[in-house]
Amino acid sequence: MTAATASVDVALQHAAQLLASDPELAGRQADEILSVVRDHPVAQMILGISHRMCGRLERAIELLAPLTRSQPGMPRGQYEYALAVARAGRTEEAIEALHRAIATNPALPQVWLALADYERAVGRLDRADAAYAAYIRHSVRDPALLHAAEALAADRLPEAEAALRAWLKEHPTDVVAIRMLGELAVRVGRNAEALRLFARCLELAPGFREARQHYALVLHRDQQSAKALEQLDLLLVDDPTNPGARTLKAAVLCRLGEYARGIALYEELLRDYPHNARVWMSYGHALKTEGRQAEAIAAYRRCTEEDPGFGEAWWSLANLKTFRFDDDDVARMRAQLARADLDAEHRLHFGFTLGKALEDRADYAESFEHYRAANRIRLEQVPYRAGDTTARVARARQVYTCGFFAARAGCGDPAADPIFIVGLPRSGSTLLEQILSSHSAVEGTMELPEIISMTRALRRDAGNSTNYHEAVATLDPAQFRELGRQYLERTRVQRKSAAPLFIDKMPNNFLHLGLIHLMLPNAKIVDARRHPMACCFSGFKQHFARGQKFSYGLEDLGRYYRDYVELMAHFDTVFADCGLPHRVHRVIHERMVDDTEAEVRRLLDYCGLPFEDACLRFYENDRPVRTASSEQVRRPINRDGIDQWRHYEPWLDPLKAALGPVLDAYPDVPEFATPDLARGAA
Repeated sequence: MTAATASVDVALQHAAQLLASDPELAGRQADEILSVVRDHPVAQMILGISHRMCGRLERAIELLAPLTRSQPGMPRGQYEYALAVARAGRTEEAIEALHRAIATNPALPQVWLALADYERAVGRLDRADAAYAAYIRHSVRDPALLHAAEALAADRLPEAEAALRAWLKEHPTDVVAIRMLGELAVRVGRNAEALRLFARCLELAPGFREARQHYALVLHRDQQSAKALEQLDLLLVDDPTNPGARTLKAAVLCRLGEYARGIALYEELLRDYPHNARVWMSYGHALKTEGRQAEAIAAYRRCTEEDPGFGEAWWSLANLKTFRFDDDDVARMRAQLARADLDAEHRLHFGFTLGKALEDRADYAESFEHYRAANRIRLEQVPYRAGDTTARVARARQVYTCGFFAARAGCGDPAADPIFIVGLPRSGSTLLEQILSSHSAVEGTMELPEIISMTRALRRDAGNSTNYHEAVATLDPAQFRELGRQYLERTRVQRKSAAPLFIDKMPNNFLHLGLIHLMLPNAKIVDARRHPMACCFSGFKQHFARGQKFSYGLEDLGRYYRDYVELMAHFDTVFADCGLPHRVHRVIHERMVDDTEAEVRRLLDYCGLPFEDACLRFYENDRPVRTASSEQVRRPINRDGIDQWRHYEPWLDPLKAALGPVLDAYPDVPEFATPDLARGAA
């Protein structure tokens, strides 16, 4: 090696090191090398990287593009060119360059990771997942850890977990292994463990971008949206155009009620990635929640144009409830449903959508067949055992007696801020939320997950996977007060106004009335109840995003409604015996429809609120509404949904049989649903 060559190599090494701390200076040094050794490929690449890092994308691309042609076997050059053109919005070109890099050397983890990011950005999730799996495989070198990575990529989770735990016992600070174990924990539903693992990753390696993004995603899924936003903002400081981080941030902002910011970010993403069907759908969801229906329909339509087989986009149109499909729409959906290669997730969405389209055309027999087929697919995905719910209800009735409550009188946080609306989905609860949130003293939020999250934590503490009531029985007054305080603190992020009261409209919270009463004894509880056939069949027609596993079988729906009525009757008896006969206020949906003003006045009286005429003009309230009833509650009250179920009566015998005496007694409660043990001792 000559002295001149050695000098150039030293200068190149120095310039490459400078890229991390001073890319401008690194570029100047590379420029000096090129003045001496013209067209030196490494110096040319460093200069291109410098321009990219300093925001001069056109100049970076001018330098890196010829390098990819003159040095086709130089994977780093292809990779750097991909980063530059991607930042310039030319994502497909970036993907092509990354594939050229992989063809030259498939063992470069950062290339696979960039490919995963860009494939996800353009909506090709299967390819993104495959690239991400390759990144995991190639980000490790030791054969033992490589074996764990391959098992994880192949979804052999027990094998992967055993290998990772054995590795971490010997190498406890290996952040790649910790992140892999965190991903595994997410896949098997151990979110709390995953969060601990990702936090540990970032403690050891704060610059581990992939771990931080995964951490933000799990925080978002775990309803810790404010913390997720903090992590995403940290990511975007270093990589402001990262499509995955920006997409997740838009979703988090909407979860937090920051719709204007979320919509603006979706619009920014769609300017960069106009063919991403999934982002078009998410954008439509945000617009719908904001009440911008025409724009939401246009966004959903654009999604179906970008990907005609995207069943969820079609369902999003149907889920507006007020949208009507034309003949061409029905023909296009039938064609998609006839595809042999259609994924089950898309198939069930088309099933629910065609059910709705044909119902609007009064073709009830075929409509029901589509609803039934879609529900069958969904039930295979999320199996449900009705007996488990019945057992949980029975255990709650045994624990929460008048004596139990009397022994704990005075427990909990005294705040009267929350109004809980409980019942079943599709029971008219969104209508009640809209009416109450039209009052100047009440703020509507969303179906808040905090109570359910608290019960999960109590189950973990009790070591019981089915119920948490034994843990509740061990809590002292200070602990109930702390739970109430925690609930108020965690829900504060959803409160955007100075209204003294706010609504938590999570229907399934009826299962947790005992805990709610003990931790927030002055909170209001409103039970929204609708005719059992109308409510249950409306649930059967609805594809819920999550959490309503009971709704995909007619018999399961009937048993769940029956368990609900029985548990609420139990609490009616217990509270009356404890001197609290009006602890829960019940609203019968049909009565609200028939005599709206009288029922609204009763509801406001229960909440301790003066009557305001705006509550009768609830449809003028422009607040965001996040449920399937969003468009229905933006119209004056009507009887449209009262008897729709009767069109399907020939096929609903299993539902009637499961409801049993609850159906015959409605709106009253059958005798069996008022158990004697309600008067038991603690």
